[in-house]
This record gives sequence, C-alpha cells and structure tokens, in this order.
Amino acid sequence: MTPEEFRRAGHDLIDWIADFRTTLESRPVMARTSPGEVARAFPKAPPDAPQPIEAIFTTLDATIVPGLTHFGHPRFFGFFPSSSNLSSVLGDFMSSGLGALGLTWQSAPALTELEEVTTDWVRQMVGLSPAWRGVIQDTASTATLVALVCARERASNFAVTGEGLQGGGSPLVVYASGQSHSSVLKAALVAGFGRTYVREIATGADHAMRPEALDRAMREDHARGWTPCAVVATSGSTTCTAFDPIDAIATLCAEHGAWLHVDAAMAGSAMVLEECRPLWAGVERADSLVLNPHKWLGAIFDCSLYLVRDPGHLVRVMSTNPAYLQSTAASGVTTYRDWGIALGRRFRALKLWTLIHLEGVDAIRSRIRRDLEHARWLAGIVAATPGWRVVAPVPLQTVCVRHEPAGLEGEALDAHTRAWCDRVNASGVAYLTAAVLDGRWMVRVAMGAPTTERRHVEQTWRAMQDAATQDSGA
Repeated sequence: MTPEEFRRAGHDLIDWIADFRTTLESRPVMARTSPGEVARAFPKAPPDAPQPIEAIFTTLDATIVPGLTHFGHPRFFGFFPSSSNLSSVLGDFMSSGLGALGLTWQSAPALTELEEVTTDWVRQMVGLSPAWRGVIQDTASTATLVALVCARERASNFAVTGEGLQGGGSPLVVYASGQSHSSVLKAALVAGFGRTYVREIATGADHAMRPEALDRAMREDHARGWTPCAVVATSGSTTCTAFDPIDAIATLCAEHGAWLHVDAAMAGSAMVLEECRPLWAGVERADSLVLNPHKWLGAIFDCSLYLVRDPGHLVRVMSTNPAYLQSTAASGVTTYRDWGIALGRRFRALKLWTLIHLEGVDAIRSRIRRDLEHARWLAGIVAATPGWRVVAPVPLQTVCVRHEPAGLEGEALDAHTRAWCDRVNASGVAYLTAAVLDGRWMVRVAMGAPTTERRHVEQTWRAMQDAATQDSGA
C-alpha cells in the first residue's frame, strides 16, 4: 500500500468509525453471535492476490461489528468502564502510523520523554506527591506481576534473581482480601510464590480488608518461620468497589517489612476529584500502585499506569543490558525497558497525551462526576422500589442490586438473579454483569461509558424491572 492509497483508505476508515460511533446507541449492546459463527464467515485459507479495500468495510458491517459487545455503548454497564474516547483514539492512530519502537532512549527519544511527561501529568491529576514516578504498562495484571516480583526480590535480598526458586530459604507470603482481583493470584503464581503462600484476608461488612485479620495472619506466619513479603490492598474492588484501609495496612506493612502494592486499576481515575481522595487515604505510604487510564479516565485500551516510589529498586530487579542495546546516552535518561517485562514498547503515551490535551482535566472531572451522579440516582430509586435492594455501599459508580421477590431465597434466588440479568443482556437494551457477593449472586450496574446520559440509566432500570418480573410472579 502506497502513502496515497493509505490516504484514501484512511479517510474512508475515519468516516466509517465516525459513522459507527454515531449509530452506536441504536445497536444491540451485547454480541448476538454463536460460537464459531464469526470464524465461519472468513475463508479457510488466506488470499493469494490482493483483495479490494471495500471488502473490508463490508466484512466490518456484516461480520465483525455484530460479533462485538460494545463497551463504549451508552447502555453498557458491565465489568468496568472502558471509555475509548475518540480524542485518545487519535493518539492510538498516531502511535501506529509513526511505527516508533521504544527499545532504548536513542531508538525513540520522544517516546520515552512523552511517557515521562504524561505519567507525571496523571500523578498530579490524582493528587500524588512528586515522590512517585510512573511507567505505562499494558494492563494492571502486568503491573501487579512486576510489583510482586519487586517485593519478592526485596524480601529475599535479591536471592531469587541469583539462585532462583531453587535457593530455598524462608517461604515468602503474599496477602490480599477475597475481594482482590483475580490477577493478584495469577501474578503471585507466575512470580513463583505458590498458592500455599497466598493468604486470603477476611473482610468486614463493607467488604474491605480487616487490618486486625491481616495483623493476625502476618504474626502467625512469622511464628511458623514464613516471611510476610507483600500485601495487595484494593482501592475499588471489581465486584463492589470496596476500599481497603490503606493507612492501617501500611502501618502493618512497615512493622513486618512487607511491600505494599495498591490496586486502584479502575477507581484510581476517580482521584482526579479531591472529594474522592479520602477513599485511598494512606496511599502515599505504599511502595507501588496501579491505575488504568484505559478504564474510567478515557484512554483507549491498553494504557495501564504503574507508579513506584523507588525506581532504582525497580530497575535493579527488571534490568538486563545486552551490548546491542547499550548507548552513550543511557546514564542520563530513563530506560523504560528496565521498568517492566517487555523489551520493546509501543508509543502508548500518545493516546494519553491526546486525551488530556484535547479534553482538558476539567472535562474529565465533569465526566466522572456525572457518572457518580448517575450511580447515586440509580441506587436511590432501587432502594425505594419494593422487592429491590442495593446490596453494597456505593462509594463510586457501581451499584450492586438484587431483585428479591417474596418467598424466593437461596439457590432459587440465585437462579432468578442470573436469569433476569441474562434476559437484559440478551435483549440488546443494556449489558450488565452478575457476580457473587457474600455467597449470593447479585447484579452490578457499572457507570462510565463516554456518552451515557441519565436517560440511558433510566432505560436500563426499566429493562431490569421488566426482565426481573417475567418469572417472579411480581
């Protein structure tokens, strides 16, 4: 494809994307394809000759788009916000078009230095002190893995990077609550801790980690000859946006010499609002934290910000320095390949820069406040409706609800909950996710799509009521 051919195709693609976004509200939210249906629409073998560009747009309309659940739909309330604002999409286009590859500072000086600038912008936006420095990872799963590897090396005095897992010594223990994200356990397993040494800490009525339970577990482990290595505190859990008490946990980490990593992947974006910052009080005492601009802040996936207070330790743990990557500039610049797992890196900072540059921080704050208002409205009307209940506090934008018809309980109530959630999703009107809280199924309604207005929340609430009463007799 020549630059001129690309120019013509690019104009067509931009028009197609703009039309897609314009018509998104009229489309079903959830994909309606059956397993294998999309794959069967493609030829079994690749084409030998070039195919017309028009066929791509035909396939997008006929096959690809119907096979997608639309996270950016104004009535998407499942999983977590995935904003994909068009201002950030422009930055993603720039990254792909430039084709820059960040192996060293010299390979793409602007890639490195814009990442330094934009990560520091976000640090300022969420009210963190200048003690923090950041790097853009792909997802929070990667950031948490890096955090636990750093914790492992500090606790073992870098023994594992020497003798590896065969070196023996005191077992190292990771602690997290039952409300922590599944990526925490996966990271601990990949980092070599072993499932036996990942302790689940009890939560209270607010579903936040109980510091006294953490203290008891750490003391028990000391007594058996184990070493408390790391605590992952959750700021805004996936299931119900619970906030662990970071300050109290930090005190225990300091007493036991454990690393404190804060998982604020979704809720960290809310900290652009000063009124939300008490929710993560004590965060300045953590060793590392992760927040995902590709969730609620508005950046297109993937863009996960990992922040640390001791970059020198991070570099010591993650660095390798083969001769073919060495340069005379290395001593005076940031070498981001030593800040994570991957050697090469895309120009992810562009999509964060264009988001903040084109929207401004005030507009981002207004959008997040809008989502908080939507959640408060829904929580209020659900609580006031007979037969419905809000089953968890609503500190941010996620409302956890259950329809509880008279006489329905236990497994029968669980089946009813999952059935009406499935009916809402199958209708195409909205998309919700069900989850287990306190041993029973409930339904999460998570605000945060870029174009969601009050009317979309109202439409979804009506769909929820209709779906819930179809088999309840109410």
